Amino acid sequence: MHPINRRQLGWHLGRALGAAALASAGLGARAQTGTPRILVGFPAGGSVDATARRLAETWRPRLGTVVVEQKVGAGGRIAVTTLKDAAPDGLTMLLSPSSMFTIYPHVFKRLQYQPATDAIAVSPVALSTCGFMVGPKVPESVRTLRQFADWAKAQPEPQGYASPAAGAMPHFLGNQFARAAGVALTHLPYRGAAPGLQDLMGGQVASGCFSVGDCLPHLPSGRVRVLGVTDARRSRFLPEVPTFEEQGFAGIQGVESYGLFLPARTPAALVERLAEQVRAAVKDPAVIETLAKLGFEPVASGPDEYARQLAQERDRWAPVVTASGFSSDD
Repeated sequence: MHPINRRQLGWHLGRALGAAALASAGLGARAQTGTPRILVGFPAGGSVDATARRLAETWRPRLGTVVVEQKVGAGGRIAVTTLKDAAPDGLTMLLSPSSMFTIYPHVFKRLQYQPATDAIAVSPVALSTCGFMVGPKVPESVRTLRQFADWAKAQPEPQGYASPAAGAMPHFLGNQFARAAGVALTHLPYRGAAPGLQDLMGGQVASGCFSVGDCLPHLPSGRVRVLGVTDARRSRFLPEVPTFEEQGFAGIQGVESYGLFLPARTPAALVERLAEQVRAAVKDPAVIETLAKLGFEPVASGPDEYARQLAQERDRWAPVVTASGFSSDD
């Protein structure tokens, strides 16, 4: 091979993922092979979008422009199918919550992608736990999950719990809690966290299950409070709030990872280089700060480890979804 072709190949790989730029100063230069893009399945301004934009900004000095491209619709599934159909050249990445690959396969009967084979799990970027909240409809004296269940049982009509979407992790965590506590709670799905939290704060709904990041901005008002978190350990953002397990509800756990994915058949070298790029990014102070504002904890792992984690989570959620009785033909 002529030396110039080797340089061009290295240039292309560096432009495609940028991780190679960490090892070689010459690979961060702009190339003409295409602009890297991060697909996001949720609206601009949300937590996934904010994380993607911070990654793009962090990678800019070595990569040049990295485009964040919204593919909104079908609860994030359109972005996954867009990734599935993309060329496996390392230029198209997806930043997605793990539930697209762990919970959705058990929910949607007509899922347009195979979670284990149509995308390559590269690395998680952040972790998010959920909090079970109550608002002004619930007496101030209710301070624990068990007290809430007892209060709800005593009401003449079944109470409801809000969640950001039907079929999402908070939906099933709330359902698990209701079944474990032996209380009838009606699931009230919203189009995103904001309207559900608004109704919770306004007293239209008694309770809700949302990510800790969605909860945090509303706690200073004093109108809502978190009774329990769904991690195995207490959230560093809410250290005073006990876990479900601490309150006698063992097995109710849910931690969403937000990870990067590449199209199937992407060369292993490109996959590993993107994983290296993620490992570097989650140590960047600006990335850590952005994630903390969202209630996220930075994390990274190798592709094989992340794929194993997702497979384990997919198996774990199957009986939970089945027990809820919920499925969708969408």
